[in-house]
Amino acid sequence: MDKDLKTKTPDELRELAGSCGQKPFAGDYLFSFIHQKDARSIADVTPLSKAFRETLTRQGYFISRLSISQQHDDPDGTIKFVFELGEKSCIESVLLKDEGRQTLCLSTQAGCRMRCRICATGQLRFERDLTPAEIVDQVYCAAQAAGRIDNVVYMGMGEPLDNFANAMRSIELLHCESGRNIGIRHITVSTCGLPDGIRQLAVHPLLPRLAVSLHAPTDAARKKIMPSAAKHSLHDILAALKFYQQQTGKRFTIEYCMIAGLNDTAEQARLLVNLLKPFKVNVNLIELNPYPGCPFSASSPEQMRQFANILNHANIETVIRFRRGRSIKAACGQLGATRLPK
Repeated sequence: MDKDLKTKTPDELRELAGSCGQKPFAGDYLFSFIHQKDARSIADVTPLSKAFRETLTRQGYFISRLSISQQHDDPDGTIKFVFELGEKSCIESVLLKDEGRQTLCLSTQAGCRMRCRICATGQLRFERDLTPAEIVDQVYCAAQAAGRIDNVVYMGMGEPLDNFANAMRSIELLHCESGRNIGIRHITVSTCGLPDGIRQLAVHPLLPRLAVSLHAPTDAARKKIMPSAAKHSLHDILAALKFYQQQTGKRFTIEYCMIAGLNDTAEQARLLVNLLKPFKVNVNLIELNPYPGCPFSASSPEQMRQFANILNHANIETVIRFRRGRSIKAACGQLGATRLPK
């Protein structure tokens, strides 16, 4: 049994309180103190009786806590937080500021199994999944350091749908009204394209926004960028996205990293249009952010604009996302880059 109280929902904490002879509202106090007031230990939940707190501690329950080991600030306002996990590994989160809103890009795994060649994290050894508590604590620590977090995007280190249960449990905790109460429309889950995970997400009671890293309109090109493409074809991914849209009626986002000479031609833009025409979708074109040893080069700004124009003229809403946080290795695809050989 997981003894970390930070991973438990209000219902589970009410049940725990009842099993210890307490009224259910004692569980509500636990949840609000942990998720609203950043209680660091059971002893900090002072509305609970001393006897109940001692009982929980004696039974091995605890409140876990991440802490920021490093903070890096970019001149453009981007902040990167580094968290030590206690086993000679670390994770990183990135805070983006835009027109008064703060968005946290958080991690769900230490390392990543997907090994995408445009991503520094993919070149690191996969170490483990993060717990729901470790995922939500990135939000709590960032908020303590920089103020309220308005939006959360699961786009940091790791593949969220490869850690599906813990990622969705963390979303439930962040969304809970008696916790941080982050609206579900302000939470986005990004995947490299795991069809089974997309289908699971489509029928989940919580429906965060979905972003899919496609990066190429053909299987041959995707395989050069993403090893997972050898297992998950575009046909399978698009079938899962069709199911997702049938079940939810929701628009999704396609993330597309622009790589010079590989996926940025006018012909490939037209192929992408044909793939996406059946869907309610918008596209983010992302400027490649090289890491040490990256085998690719970024497309030119002009090439990106031409590609975007083809999609926009086909009535596929498309925007270009240029680099932010690059000087601190916090741009898209750079998390973990400081741990790679130079």
